[in-house]
Amino acid sequence: MKIIFAGTPAFAVPTLEMLLASDKYRPCAVYTQPDRPAGRGRKLKPSPVKELAVKAGLPVLQPASLKSEQEAQKMAEFSPDLLVVAAYGLIFPQTILDIPRLGCINVHASLLPRWRGAAPVQRALLAGDEQTGITIMEMVYRLDAGDMLHKEVCPIEPWETASELLAKLARLGATGLAKVLPLIEAGTAVAEAQDESQVTYAEKLDKSEALLDWRRSAVELARKVRGLNDWPVAQTRYQGKILRIWKAEPLDVSTDAAPGTLLPVQNKNLDVATGEGVLRLLEVQLPGGKRITAQAFLNAHQVDGIQLG
Repeated sequence: MKIIFAGTPAFAVPTLEMLLASDKYRPCAVYTQPDRPAGRGRKLKPSPVKELAVKAGLPVLQPASLKSEQEAQKMAEFSPDLLVVAAYGLIFPQTILDIPRLGCINVHASLLPRWRGAAPVQRALLAGDEQTGITIMEMVYRLDAGDMLHKEVCPIEPWETASELLAKLARLGATGLAKVLPLIEAGTAVAEAQDESQVTYAEKLDKSEALLDWRRSAVELARKVRGLNDWPVAQTRYQGKILRIWKAEPLDVSTDAAPGTLLPVQNKNLDVATGEGVLRLLEVQLPGGKRITAQAFLNAHQVDGIQLG
């Protein structure tokens, strides 16, 4: 089966690795987004998928858009049987979707129809979902609306951050795809339509979401800290500076202190009053500094009674 693979970030790498490890499903070409400026020098940096594809000696195509007739012609020249997509990041027009003989499938990081869209892992954490997973679906010219071919389910652990969960789902996506490809090749894959009444949308994350509202409950704030790790990272204002909060946990403790108040230090713990309960900060970062433990932060700062904003 002749496969073209399309993907860009680290999430897509385990799926490509799985395909490369199989002589039967080794891609004939890889599509990934154009190199982007990165780092202090703003030098162009290839995507994780491109780095792996180049190392494997595969042809790599990096169009800025797939909407032109020329791009459709380029893909058609490969005569693909199947297009496999994992977090590619560009819209596929119908002219592209029509090219592969067996269609196009996508590895999506949620249990569809819940969390269609750009940030399914983060939105699942922010919403307090107890489980998530991977859906292998057929691609149509609507956002994550195609029929479902296979699901892999996994629990969301109470300590798990978005970056940790994304890495776990990346591996699970490769596992799910390995089960689906033989069925597609044999013509025995069974597609299930999504229940439109159960659809939710995972809007793209915005930096404006990073600021914590201490009037919220500790449980909700802890979910936000986890869901925004490692981008854009939850933050608050500490004595006129931005304090980034990388890790935190909710405590079922009552306090009369106003939300956002740093509580008297006990046993080297950095605790903040919230609208309901207390949020214990575990790992923080000030501008220009490194990520440090709460204990290290307390060694350098007197915090009792300071108001976070």
